[in-house]
Parts: sequence; C-alpha cells; structure tokens
Amino acid sequence: MSFKSVAAKIFAKSIVRKRTKWVNNPIAAQERVFHELMRIAKQTAFGKDHDFTNIHSHSDFVKKVPIRDYEALKPYVEKVVAGDSDILWPGLPVYFAKTSGTTSGSKYIPITEESIKCQVQASRNAILGYIDETGEAAFVDGKMIFLQGSPVLSEKNGIKLGRLSGISAHYVPNYLQKNRLPSWETNCIEDWETKVDAIVSETIDEDMSIIAGIPSWVQMYFEKLNERSGKQVGTLFKNFQLFIYGGVNYEPYRAKFEQLIGRKVASIELFPASEGFFAYQDSQTEKGMLLLLNSGIFYEFVKADAFFEEPPTRITLKDVELHVNYVMIISTNAGLWAYNLGDTVQFISLKPFRIIVSGRIKHFISAFGEHVIAKEVEEAMQLAIAGTDAQVNEFTVAPQITPEGNQLPYHEWLISFQKEPSDMAKFIALLEASLQEQNSYYFDLITGKVLQPLKITKIRENGFLEYMKSVGKLGGQNKVQRLSNDRKVADLLSNYCLEC
Repeated sequence: MSFKSVAAKIFAKSIVRKRTKWVNNPIAAQERVFHELMRIAKQTAFGKDHDFTNIHSHSDFVKKVPIRDYEALKPYVEKVVAGDSDILWPGLPVYFAKTSGTTSGSKYIPITEESIKCQVQASRNAILGYIDETGEAAFVDGKMIFLQGSPVLSEKNGIKLGRLSGISAHYVPNYLQKNRLPSWETNCIEDWETKVDAIVSETIDEDMSIIAGIPSWVQMYFEKLNERSGKQVGTLFKNFQLFIYGGVNYEPYRAKFEQLIGRKVASIELFPASEGFFAYQDSQTEKGMLLLLNSGIFYEFVKADAFFEEPPTRITLKDVELHVNYVMIISTNAGLWAYNLGDTVQFISLKPFRIIVSGRIKHFISAFGEHVIAKEVEEAMQLAIAGTDAQVNEFTVAPQITPEGNQLPYHEWLISFQKEPSDMAKFIALLEASLQEQNSYYFDLITGKVLQPLKITKIRENGFLEYMKSVGKLGGQNKVQRLSNDRKVADLLSNYCLEC
C-alpha cells in the first residue's frame, strides 16, 4: 500500500469524524449557518434593503426577503457585474459562473472566496467519505479524469468568468496534479467532439482509476474508447473502480455503462451547481445524497404543488416530510438570498437528511393536470429496461396535445435505443404501468379516456448528440432536458427520428 493511499485513509477518517458532528445536530447546524449569513451580509446593499439587522428568525426572514429567481435578483447582480462592491456579499466575488438562461440570455452567478472553498471541500469530502466507508484507497495512485468544460477564463470588470467546471479545474490539489488527465492543452479545447477525441488519445494507454462527468458525455467517451481499442473499458482500464457523476440521474444509463465497461463499478453521485454544492452520496448501501448543512448554505423548502400560490409556504429542515416533492430555496455565502434554484428534491431519509433530485420546477408535463415529473419518467424507464432486453442511449418525454385524426392526446417518449427491445409491446406496457402506478393523476386521465397510453418515437442512435450540437449544447455541463410541457424539444428532435 502506497504512502498516498495510507494518508488518504487517515485524512478520510478525520473528515468523516468532523462530518458526524453536524450530521448528528442538523437543525443546530442550519441555525448557525442562518445567523452567520445574516451577520456577515447585514451591511451589504441587499442586507440594508431587506433589514438584515432586524432579522432574528426564519419567520423574520420570510417577511422581509421574498423568494427570487435569477430574473428577480438580476438588478443586484448587474451592479456586481458592473464592478460595484458590497452588493450581495461583502466585497466582490472572485468569479462569475456563466450559465445559459432561458429568458435572460447569459446568467452571471457570483462565486465568492467562501463559496468556492465550500465547493472544493464538498467534492473532496465525497471521495474521502467513500474511502472511509469502503476502505478502498488504492485508486488514488492511478490516473483520474474529470470530463469538464474549458478552464480558460475571461474577465468582466476584473472578475474572472467561466463555466463552473472550468473554474473547478483550477482547484485540483497539488498532490493530485500528476494523476490528473487530460492535459491542460486538451482541456482547453472548446469543440467537444475534438476534445473527446484528444482525451481518448491521451488516456487510452493510461492506468485510469477514477472517471467523472455527466453520464451522457462520459458514455460518449467510453464509446470512443471502445471503437479505438476494440476493448471494453473495464478491460482497457483494469484498475478503474470509481465513477463520479452529477447533473442527471445515472440509473437510466447504468445498464449501458455496465455493458461498455464490462463489469460493475462503484459510483458516487454529486449535486453541485454554479449556485453551490448541495449534497453528495455518503453511502454505498443507502439511497440518496447527504444534504450538506454546514457549508455556507441555508435551505428552505416549498411543496412543489403549492409553489405558485401567493405567497407560498416556506419551511425549514425541521418541518420537511419524507417523499414530498419540494422546490429547494437557498441562501448562500455567495450572496444568493431566498433564491429559487429551480430544482425539486424529495427527502428519502430524515436521520440523516438524505435527498434525491426529483426534477426541475419548470420541467414537468401537466398539459392535462397530470404533473408528471422527471423522477417518475426516469423510474419508469429504469423498470422497463430491467424488465426487457432493451438498451437505451437517451430519451425525453413531451405531450402530444393535437395528434392527427380523432386520436386522444398522449405522452410521446422520444427514445434513442442502443438495442431495441425484442418485445416492444412489453417495453411500452412496463413504462405505462410504472407511470400510472407512480402518478394517480395520470392514471385517472388514462382510465377516464382523456389520454391514450404513451407512444414511442424512435430517434436514431446519435440523434440526441446531433440535436444537442444543433442547439449549441454539446458536451460540458449541458444535459438533455428529460421532459417538458411543450413541443419545443420534441419538434426539433423529430428531425432525427428513424421512421418519420
């Protein structure tokens, strides 16, 4: 056993011991974060505008600070972008994470010294937690790859600007730099397809032990490795033992990954975003991700089905319930206040507080009042794959409100199959049964003959990649939208269908 792996085990034990303190006192941990945020930010422009000095409790906060999304916070952000200090957080941020907004063009999410420190520690602690739980540490001696955006940063009024994954590339610890791939030059390639080809060339003969990234783009990397070498990834990389991912649910991809790898590989799920690092998988035996309660983020929750009420009821951690779909609202040490991240979560454990990401508050299908969410379609797909011999590359779901002729409306599942099921009728029946079982509104609409059962449109093998490329979202942190309440994505994808 190498010195590095021994040191990693010792460090991991220390970090987990510290984590246990706030895990065992979660409400107190959140109270401390809340009061610290109020204290630090009370002299900022936002703090003065919202009377932070006289906020002493969550109920005070609710009265004085309304829920905001990026559009509502934008007047403050624009002042920060212009170079004004002490607006949302003392001083100026050290970075802006640039993301694509749906209505506002580019979004500039501030990242402060305090918040980037929390982001880096969370990603590190996720791996250390795995080491402490499993006793596995040999992988720290192998090569590691993080499929991410370009680390090249620009500047806006003296503040560095880039994608979150590119910013994070600047924080790889020195002791891992020799293990890290790809090279800086390759990582800086902007064109995603060119970049993946270069990464394959750099890594195909290396001893890869950790591979990380959004599943859909890692799948592309694995497929290219397979094409180039003629070998399964697990044969090519004999010591590959840990896959780290975030951004989307891994389960619909798992069967395909195991085929490409040729064996099972342990995985760790992360829940990072430009706005903060919220949770990571802390157990290989328990479901869900541990909500990070001591990392400069104060959480509020609003039931998703009541989110658009005026005003919505906001609760804190002490009042959450199991298996309820909540919109997660955050206040952070980057200066985001009662901020609607847009993600929905469900608690699957309260001791400790573990969550799953159930979708996006804007991403659902409710054309007929069914309110189908991402978790439901992903679980249905997972069951259909497990119950048949199908292999699925990617999929999305949309309503078909006005089908041809006198047909009833239906949900259209646009699916790219790696291998079509030998019994397509069974595959569809499993999808349909699972969705009806999970969602009583959908069940009522089917049995009441308001909707007809779902239909599948087959998308050619690389159709989703071609679609993402056509809309300028190939690679990096970009993800295929799992479902939508309109036809925008579906209509564009129809250009890549097999039997249209």
